[in-house]
Amino acid sequence: MSKIIKILGTGCSKCQSMTAVVKDVVSENNIDAIIEKVEDIMEIMKYNVMTTPALVIDDVITIKGRVPSKDEILALLY
Repeated sequence: MSKIIKILGTGCSKCQSMTAVVKDVVSENNIDAIIEKVEDIMEIMKYNVMTTPALVIDDVITIKGRVPSKDEILALLY
């Protein structure tokens, strides 16, 4: 079953970095995942996140306010 990964952020450089890292981890490890970029501020507010970027995996907020390492993301996906 596919993991649903959402990256919450308005498009700042940190948000773009997180998106790139997540995409790299998913493709390098052949992880079955759907990656969604959420840039709408009203949609982000629904998650009660005040600092972006934020990483949401299967509707659970796992990281907020920083760009994680590839190893950290890989650990969260397994």
